[in-house]
Amino acid sequence: MKATILIHCPDQPGIISSVTGFIHSQRGNIIYLDQHVDKQAGIFFMRLESDFSNQMTSLEKFNEAFETDLAKPNKMEWNIYSDGIRPKMVLFVSKYNHCLYDLLSRYRSGELDVEIPFIISNHDELRDIAGQFDIDFHHIPITSETKSQAEEKQLRLLKEHHIDFIVLARYMQIVTETLISEYPNKIINIHHSFLPAFAGAKPYHAAFERGVKIIGATSHYVTEDLDAGPIIEQDVTTVSHSHSIKDFIAKGRDLEKIVLSRAVKLHLERKTMVYNNKTVIFS
Repeated sequence: MKATILIHCPDQPGIISSVTGFIHSQRGNIIYLDQHVDKQAGIFFMRLESDFSNQMTSLEKFNEAFETDLAKPNKMEWNIYSDGIRPKMVLFVSKYNHCLYDLLSRYRSGELDVEIPFIISNHDELRDIAGQFDIDFHHIPITSETKSQAEEKQLRLLKEHHIDFIVLARYMQIVTETLISEYPNKIINIHHSFLPAFAGAKPYHAAFERGVKIIGATSHYVTEDLDAGPIIEQDVTTVSHSHSIKDFIAKGRDLEKIVLSRAVKLHLERKTMVYNNKTVIFS
């Protein structure tokens, strides 16, 4: 069995030695280890991958021993993930299709090692795309009067299918506390992020009028503070006076696809750790 372990705890001497020694005692062979210390906060972060022999005790006994011997004495927050289990991801979409097509193409090619049981949308326009990839499509309309009922339907579907995380692939609705509280640090969003930033319905038009020289995109975990959650991935590209609004939009959408797919892959590979509304991203 191969497993990935994520740990964070107060920084103190000997943590790496204690963890690696424990893994060895459990007949594990460490094949990857990365660590980071936030010196200002005094917090230690670690990600490691291990191969365990067939003689390993059960995962349940491993968890119990780790909790007793290491986690409690060192005040650790930790998780272990077996590589044999494919996470279940659901895509939320509205009318824009560029991020949806990109993620589904990467999924079909095997680049994203994940299951996608279904797609949820507040519009019906993208149903045909789901059909092209043989994925169920659930149209759940939303108005100001029906938002709470719609989220109840969404949540019921998510729980029935044991969904692990959600990706907002240009989902043009504000996700409320109802959903966020059920999936903390498990809802990934993508949005444009201009330098300087431009809010509103037509950010590319506003950026064009301002004459910016750089545009970007940001992917982050969703919190109740709109577009202010822990950042997973960002990227930028240059623009100039020779580019039209159409060019801005095309460049922006290309960035959104790339940045979102990187963020999803980092999450799937268990390379993200959230602490104090920031992320530690392991290589």
